Amino acid sequence: MPAYIVDAVRTHVGKYGGVLSAIRPDDLAAATINSLVQRNSIDSRAIDEVILGAANQAGEDNRNVARMSSLLAGLPVEVPAYTVNRLCASGLQAVASAADAINTGRCDIVIAGGVESMTRSPWVQEKPPKAWGKPGKIFDTALGWRLINPLMALHDKGRTTLSLGEATEVLAKEYGISREECDEFSFRSHQLATSAWESGFFGDEIVRLSGSESILVDETIRDTTIDSLAQLKSSFSKNGVVTAGNASPLSDGASAVLVVSDAAVKKYGMKPRAEILGFDVAGVAPYQFGIGPVPATLKLAKRLNLSVSDFEAIELNEAFAAQSLACIKLLSLDINRINNRGGAIALGHPLGSSGARILGTLLKRLETDNLSLGLATLCIGVGQGAAMAIKRI
Repeated sequence: MPAYIVDAVRTHVGKYGGVLSAIRPDDLAAATINSLVQRNSIDSRAIDEVILGAANQAGEDNRNVARMSSLLAGLPVEVPAYTVNRLCASGLQAVASAADAINTGRCDIVIAGGVESMTRSPWVQEKPPKAWGKPGKIFDTALGWRLINPLMALHDKGRTTLSLGEATEVLAKEYGISREECDEFSFRSHQLATSAWESGFFGDEIVRLSGSESILVDETIRDTTIDSLAQLKSSFSKNGVVTAGNASPLSDGASAVLVVSDAAVKKYGMKPRAEILGFDVAGVAPYQFGIGPVPATLKLAKRLNLSVSDFEAIELNEAFAAQSLACIKLLSLDINRINNRGGAIALGHPLGSSGARILGTLLKRLETDNLSLGLATLCIGVGQGAAMAIKRI
C-alpha cells in the first residue's frame, strides 16, 4: 500500500544558545505535532502512531521523547509513540518507519519527524565502575562521541573514533576538496537560504513558538562573504579545509511530517502532496561517514530502477561543505539541483530534526519548481548514509 505525505512543518532553527535555547526539546516537538493536527483538521483519535527521531537522548529528550511530546501536544493517551535514533538521519528514519507501517497496512495516519536541542544537551559524568570510586570524566553531550569503548578506539587504525571534523579533513584529502571550494559552497548556501526566506519560500511551513517571536528567519543564517570566510582559521588541522564558516552550526529545532495511507486520504478527504517511493541505508567506514549518501543513493536508485540523474531536486544535508562536495563529485550531481534554497550550513543542523526538515524542504521545492522526483539524503556519524525518494502528486 502506498504512503503519502500530506503536510510538513518545522520550527525556525535556532543557533546554539539562541532564541530557542529556553525551550525544551519535548516542547519544540510538541508544537510541530500540534501544528500538523490543527492545520489538517485531524481527529487526533484517528492517529495510529507518532514516531520521532532524536540523536542525543541524554537530557530532557530522554525517556522516549516522542511519547512525551505527543502527550504535551494534547494527543489522547491511547495514541502510541516511539523514538528512533539513526543520529543525523533520525528524522528521515522516523518518516521511513511511518511509511513502512503504512505500506504493511498496520497504520493509516502517522505523524513522524524529529527534534534536537543541542543547546540544552546536558553535561554527563562517567559512573565509577566500582562502589565508592572516584568520579569519572565529564562530557558535553552537545556533539560527538562520549564514553568510547577502548576496543572501538583501536578499530581501523584509530580512524573509527576520529571526530566528525577530523574525519572530514581526511575525506577532503582523499577526494581533492580544497578550502576555496568549501568556502564557495558555504557562501552559496547562505546566499540561497537568504533569498529563499526573502521570497517567502519557508514561511508557510513554520510553526511559531511562544517566546521566539523575535526570530524572523532561521537564526543560523549568517551575513557572510567569501573574503570573511577565507579569513577563518581551520578548526581541526593546520591548513585544513574545515572551519566554523563551512560546517553546519550547532542548532536547535524540530520538524514533523504527516504520512497517511490511501484509505485515510479517501476517508478524511485529505490531499496528498507526494508519495514516498522508497528509503535505503548503506554503511561505509566510520571515518568516511561523509560519503554515506553515495552508496545509499545508488542502492535506492537501483531498487527503484532509476538513475541518479532522474532526481530533479536533491536535498543533500550539508554537515560539512567538504563532505557534501565529495558526494557531489562521486555521484556526478548537477549542483543546480542541490539545496537551491540553502542547506544545513546556513539553515542549521539540529541533528534529530534534520532528516524531516530536508524532506519538507524537498517537498516544497518540487511543488514550487513544478518538478516530479526528489531525493533527500544525509550522511550519518559512525559511517552510514540514508536516502529517501519521493514523487510529487
